[in-house]
Amino acid sequence: MELTFLGTNAGVPSKERNVTSMVIDLQNKQKSMWMFDCGEATQHQILHTRIKVSRINKIFITHLHGDHVFGLPGLLCSRSMGGTETRLTIYGPKGIKRFIETTLSLSGSYLTYPLDIVEIEEASFLFKEEGIKVSCQPLSHPVFCLGYRLEEENRAGKLDAEKLKTENIPAGPWLQSLKLGEKVTLPDGREINGQDYVGPKIKGCHIAIFGDTQPTPNALILAKDADVIVHEATFKHDMAEQANSRGHSTTVQAAQLAKEANVNKLIITHISSRYLLEDAEELLAESRQVFNNTELASDFTVFKL
Repeated sequence: MELTFLGTNAGVPSKERNVTSMVIDLQNKQKSMWMFDCGEATQHQILHTRIKVSRINKIFITHLHGDHVFGLPGLLCSRSMGGTETRLTIYGPKGIKRFIETTLSLSGSYLTYPLDIVEIEEASFLFKEEGIKVSCQPLSHPVFCLGYRLEEENRAGKLDAEKLKTENIPAGPWLQSLKLGEKVTLPDGREINGQDYVGPKIKGCHIAIFGDTQPTPNALILAKDADVIVHEATFKHDMAEQANSRGHSTTVQAAQLAKEANVNKLIITHISSRYLLEDAEELLAESRQVFNNTELASDFTVFKL
């Protein structure tokens, strides 16, 4: 999978960063892309990437503050004007359905594709699809806000090429069956068991993507043992009281969560517009003092997951 940040600013856009949005390319046979939040001008940001709006088939909204949803109506209409007919499903807090339907109705817009809207009011298991289980947890913000957890299924282990060569097992369509751990009969009559030639299963990637939040117990549930968490770090550590009073976190608080949750990598984003790009190293250093494997996302940063 591949994660692209389209906007990393908090509240309002700046000359250096747009407001929140990111896309995960599942890199699967279906060529699916999943978007998380859609701040103003997200579709403009997409124009500078390899992301295809027509391939986005799920959008997850964390909460209804404008810097996370004001780009959504325009993106939906552009997807339609491009002639896309494939189904799109939107997940988000209660109220997202009214927001979308009112905007489309008042603007006289119509869609060329089926649109499903799933409203969420509590911690939920949402679905299991394309080898990924998706769930969510409420966070702590002035409006109802969600974080999403994606858990990829474990993948089949790799075939032991050296053992296959040693035992003179030729290449052929049966290799796929062997990789699945199945028994096969070779052209020379030998019967072999794929489980004898496949290595350990490869652990699927677990990702937690947070909406805006101050520290909360649910954050630990969402992040526990994840490979990657994407967490806001709106303010530096010296502004913790102001950050928390507004339902936000600091660089250090995001790092403390990553450490406590035993995650592998922390990516911080949603940076206050008071900080310029030249402040990035200081923001990153604050997090790394607590949790070393931290990265700071900038617009158009791409991470392999």
